[in-house]
Amino acid sequence: MIEKFNQKISPAGKFKNEGYHDDPYLRALITKHEKISTKIYGSSTEGSKAVASEIASIIKIKELEGGKCVLGLAVGSAPSEVYSELVRLHREDDLSFKNVIVFNVMEYYPITPEALQSFNRNIREKFFNHIDIPEENINYLDSSIPQEKIYEFCHSFEEKIQRVGGIDMQILGIGRTGHIGLNEPGSSGNSLTRIVSLDNITRTEAASDFFGMDNAPRKAITMGVKTILNAKRVRVLAWGEGKAAILKKTIEGNITEEIPASFLQKHENCKLIVDEAAAADLIRVQTPWLIDSVEWDDRLIKKAVLWLCQKVKKPILKLTDRDYNDNGMGDILAERGSAYQTNIRIFNELQHTITGWPGGKPNADDTNRPERKAPAKKRVIIFSPHPDDDVISMGGTMLRLVDQGHEVHVAYQVSGSIAVSDDDVLRYLDFIGDYTDGLTEDAKKIQDEHNKIRKFLANKKADQIDLPEVRRIKGLIRVGEAKAGCRYANVKDENVHFLNLPFYESGSVEKHPMGKADVKIVADLIKEVQPHQIFAAGDLSDPHGTHRVCLDAIFQAVDLLKKEEWMKDCWVWLYRGAWHEWEIHNIEMAVPISPDELMRKRNAIFKHQSQKDGAMFLGGDNREFWQRAEDRNRGTANLYNELGMADYEAFEAFVRYEFL
Repeated sequence: MIEKFNQKISPAGKFKNEGYHDDPYLRALITKHEKISTKIYGSSTEGSKAVASEIASIIKIKELEGGKCVLGLAVGSAPSEVYSELVRLHREDDLSFKNVIVFNVMEYYPITPEALQSFNRNIREKFFNHIDIPEENINYLDSSIPQEKIYEFCHSFEEKIQRVGGIDMQILGIGRTGHIGLNEPGSSGNSLTRIVSLDNITRTEAASDFFGMDNAPRKAITMGVKTILNAKRVRVLAWGEGKAAILKKTIEGNITEEIPASFLQKHENCKLIVDEAAAADLIRVQTPWLIDSVEWDDRLIKKAVLWLCQKVKKPILKLTDRDYNDNGMGDILAERGSAYQTNIRIFNELQHTITGWPGGKPNADDTNRPERKAPAKKRVIIFSPHPDDDVISMGGTMLRLVDQGHEVHVAYQVSGSIAVSDDDVLRYLDFIGDYTDGLTEDAKKIQDEHNKIRKFLANKKADQIDLPEVRRIKGLIRVGEAKAGCRYANVKDENVHFLNLPFYESGSVEKHPMGKADVKIVADLIKEVQPHQIFAAGDLSDPHGTHRVCLDAIFQAVDLLKKEEWMKDCWVWLYRGAWHEWEIHNIEMAVPISPDELMRKRNAIFKHQSQKDGAMFLGGDNREFWQRAEDRNRGTANLYNELGMADYEAFEAFVRYEFL
């Protein structure tokens, strides 16, 4: 269902020569800007299954030949579905790994093999423990050896690869810095397996895994760029809009040490396996009309016209026939009439997305409004993955819905406990201890538990899962902050729901798979409230995937309930969070936020004190969440203004998910 929605918001446009997939000449034309072969799939699952099938084929061929299949395997979120599919093929189709030799691509240094964050442990638990590969066939990068022995170890690692005849297939992800393995910007194309210093962006992104930047490793051991290029085949997997910018540079840019992945342009059998969201910035997806004739439907025309405005720096109504013709869009004029006619249509479409009534304006003509006028007072559920996504991403709209008299419910899907620092726990322990001292007969019992927690935190290691008592306190901290934010927005106490979806409660950054229990909890709330509107986080770039899982739970719940009579009156609107905003051609509802409302939104965000002043999950952006939100909201308003709309202070943007 997420994949179906991704296809809606990432329209690639159809070339009139749709046979280009099978025609080498046409394919060369369509992909002429791409210096690495790139295959775009509808979903990460579809792409992962294709790669797993290719690996299985190589394993079987090598087995028939009486040889060994040698794989180079990276770990992380990108290849995880590949490994799941290979495990399935092993269990259901008797795919054997007895003739497979594996070389792991990277590992943090120093780190113990059993550490929660260890790449070696990660791939063991996700893959090796579920197949029949002999233990002696697995070659780990040993990150527990003394540094003075690393050179000797790495040299031996390279020799092992050579002795088995080289790597048959290398599986990789790609980092936001353009790293492959952990070859950071500045890596030489001739580099071999070695110890490296990690880029600050990489460390910042890893900080949440290590429960804080202070614990994030500064070094790693990685296969070198040359080691990777020596593989007979290389497959690089990338999913989601967060990878779109670096993929464009890797695939369409020049080879440079600043983007180590660009060295893959030299490989004769390298393919990038991406989904539509990750491919969004490629020329054949972003601006296909610049390559060849396309089929102009209304959505593609809107995308093209808004792109043209930004390119020539003109508002919509000032575009001319010459602007269209000079930028590969002359076919629009031939098919649809003059620039003036198209400009008017797109201007009106964009203007009609703007509404100060996100719940619908009562007693008004709603023909061209994004929301219905009836019922005048709607029941609304705002699903928030973490206990602050609601106010960060749509705080202004939330305030507006309450102010306009709608029955607003807020549902927090996960506790967000792992994003609370140990220092916050100690601060609350001090408060509880000081307050209860002498007031209760249980003060001694409370003090004993506090001492247990303090002792644990004082000796806690970076790779250690919190005690249940610590996790409960961290969860309660976020519950209190969420309640304060809702109280500030005048949401009734009985309309605030803490769902605590089970998939999240692993105690570590790595979560359990989503299951039926998660979907049922979401579905039960929807059935109880019977809303006219559902708002949900459609931001799939959350570094650790919580947003994606939470959204999928909502989509599956909605799918279960869609035949209910009352669901016919329910509309689902998706907002985006702290990482990306909807592209303007996708926006279907834009809610203006005044300067005063923007300040109210900021104050609501400030209620989440544990996420201010250096939150643990900032990712690669050091701005605080409220700063990101305001910059994004103002940026959307500025873009609307540049396109010829009124000059608003800020906008919150939404896209509708149509499930019926």
